[in-house]
Amino acid sequence: MWTVVYIAPNRPTAEQLKTLLMNEGLLVMLRSVGVPHLGDSGSVEILVPESEAEEAHEILTGAL
Repeated sequence: MWTVVYIAPNRPTAEQLKTLLMNEGLLVMLRSVGVPHLGDSGSVEILVPESEAEEAHEILTGAL
């Protein structure tokens, strides 16, 4: 099961954080939140498998 570990304010930020997590060996999925017509400026959820959520949170906490 996928778990949301962070909600990025926009797509470019989400992509940067996805790359960071993937470089650490985690599986990552992005999912747009809210209104689709906002494009890259809408919020984006960053999800990882539930078993990797704690590690992802630690990595993100150190990066933000």
